Amino acid sequence: MKLTIIGAGPGGYVAAIKAAQLGAEVTVVEESAVGGTCLNSGCIPTKTIIASTDALRKTKTLSDFGIELASEAIPNLSKIIERKNKVVSNMAKGILALFKNRSIKLVEGKGSIISPTVVRVEKKDGSTEEVHTDKIIVATGSRPAEIPLFPFNGKTILSSTDVLSLSEIPKSLIIIGAGVIGCEFACIFSELGADVTMLEMLPRAVSTEDSEISEALEKELKKKKIKLMTSAKIIDCITFNDSVKITLDNGKEISGERMLVSIGRALNTENLGLENAGIDKGFKGEIKVNHQMETNVPGIYAVGDVVGGMLLAHVASKEGVVAASNACGIPVDMDYSVVPAAIFTSPEIGSVGLREHQALERGISINTGRFQFRGLGKAHAIGEISGFVKIIADAETDEVLGVHIIGPNASDLVHEGALAIKSGLTASELGDMIHAHPTLSEALMEAAEDVHGEAIHALKK
Repeated sequence: MKLTIIGAGPGGYVAAIKAAQLGAEVTVVEESAVGGTCLNSGCIPTKTIIASTDALRKTKTLSDFGIELASEAIPNLSKIIERKNKVVSNMAKGILALFKNRSIKLVEGKGSIISPTVVRVEKKDGSTEEVHTDKIIVATGSRPAEIPLFPFNGKTILSSTDVLSLSEIPKSLIIIGAGVIGCEFACIFSELGADVTMLEMLPRAVSTEDSEISEALEKELKKKKIKLMTSAKIIDCITFNDSVKITLDNGKEISGERMLVSIGRALNTENLGLENAGIDKGFKGEIKVNHQMETNVPGIYAVGDVVGGMLLAHVASKEGVVAASNACGIPVDMDYSVVPAAIFTSPEIGSVGLREHQALERGISINTGRFQFRGLGKAHAIGEISGFVKIIADAETDEVLGVHIIGPNASDLVHEGALAIKSGLTASELGDMIHAHPTLSEALMEAAEDVHGEAIHALKK
């Protein structure tokens, strides 16, 4: 069976490898670089830069650990970006090595569907190639969304892609949007020394998270002297050669050297030839698929950001596995019931399952448990005591419904909660499991015990 995949991001390249494992003859069409947004201008670049700013942050507390620094640590943005580029390059080489190992053919160029069995590739040199295939997977991802009032210019008004290539640290940075991307970059540039102001249209930062997590993050942003303005509506934007001025509906004016627009993502579903094959799209331009990631046209599948839903790299990868399996004749349904998410702010956020307001909106009676990291010996030992773990459990069955963490290593710790939800564990069962001491994971055990008021290292309620 011949399978052609348009897009080599975390959905497309994973689908390619899975299909090759199952015996398919796989061709991948990619317009820019393997790895997609995640590897080239998203997850990996930002986390690599965050590793640098985390290292910088830790130098400021070395004296607390009994280590004397002879002089002040100074960030060198060009070297930070150079390291980021090296990490990205090495990982891209890794994907290409996997392709070679699995005999996956890579065709560089823009792919579009001519028919359910033909994909046309427009190459950079102007030539075209037609790839004949049995089945197709569309995995073209997304791009930073723009606001008509202030379109990207790559100089003063920046996208999340543009900001990854800055050569100098701006003295002041306005960030439009206090979602995942906005908050991560706010922590990055604040640590680098920029004066950061965030404007969010909604009532709270990271509004997709549990409200207690949002409240805790807002307090941490304030500690970093990051100015956050919620329920902010912009009515005017003026750009100058070296600055931007924003006017809000309350008359307040805010100026900055640079402005980062991080209001979400736009789906890359245009100019793909979807209409040639009769593929249905939804209201927001997303490609409609069933639980097997198949479109309304038999043999054509779509995965990742182009199908809407949760725009997360790990979701795209799982969708890629599901689509590839079905394309190869192995029936598998996509399961979105347990999807952990991580936000790499300082401190980190990890979440999985229902938020408290979601459980209440569904009419579910719940019990909640919380445990502060400051109650752990390991947290004090590493000097990271901010944050807490919150567990939401069904009041009738005691099953764990949601786990929400803000604090050190939250992006890793949340997976214990994901496994608990996936396995149908109760809060009592999670709390009963022996956790190694001293570790940060003890916070999950104590929070689970706190669901019933039995946490050992917490004050009596």
